[in-house]
Amino acid sequence: MELRAKVALVTGASRGIGRAIAVALAQKGANVVINYGHNEEEARKTEELCKAYGVDTLVVKADVSKREEVKAMVEKIIEKFGRIDILINNAGILGKAMKPMEITDEEWDRVLDVNLKGAFIVTQEVLKYMKKGKIVNIASIAGKDGGTVGAHYAASKGGLIALTFNLARHLAPDILVNAVAPGPVDTELITPEIKEKLRKLSLTGEIAKPEDVAHAVIFLLENDHITGELIDVNGGRLMD
Repeated sequence: MELRAKVALVTGASRGIGRAIAVALAQKGANVVINYGHNEEEARKTEELCKAYGVDTLVVKADVSKREEVKAMVEKIIEKFGRIDILINNAGILGKAMKPMEITDEEWDRVLDVNLKGAFIVTQEVLKYMKKGKIVNIASIAGKDGGTVGAHYAASKGGLIALTFNLARHLAPDILVNAVAPGPVDTELITPEIKEKLRKLSLTGEIAKPEDVAHAVIFLLENDHITGELIDVNGGRLMD
């Protein structure tokens, strides 16, 4: 896919991986819709970074786990751009680090609602208008190896991987669906002490930068013969 002039929705794009993906799309000439859930100030910073590349942008607040908010967001996109060519389901939360028996119903629902149900809701609403395009879901190494945060986070990302495969089967050949599964990523969510520990677990001696994940996303968007694929970006921590 030629990305120039395409319309791309990136959920959870106010910072971290989402911001890096939004900026990478802008660098390729795509018009970017920047979704955020809480922090408009950071979302506007992402918008400034994207606008530096001369593309058109739209900043929209929406909780991806709430269908009415997602529906309203998609309608705003269609009103402004008339179409959606690319969807990046990036919005997600880690949840509290808990052992399985410590996870409450409320904590389980909170994580699954955003990470898995949210991605499904956004996809459903976008598909009402996307007739041909690309979808990339941002999963996690935790969806493959269980992770270290908790069963709720691992289950949400494992479910997102399975959802990716199912959508790929049902939407081809007009819409190609893939996923990227990052290992630890160098964002403000990780303390310097934890970063040092994680570096030692990586074969590359480093943890990923948000731009490394964005690079994998761009690769999947530009290649028109890949669907139903999961790309690991974890420095060799998990080889299968």
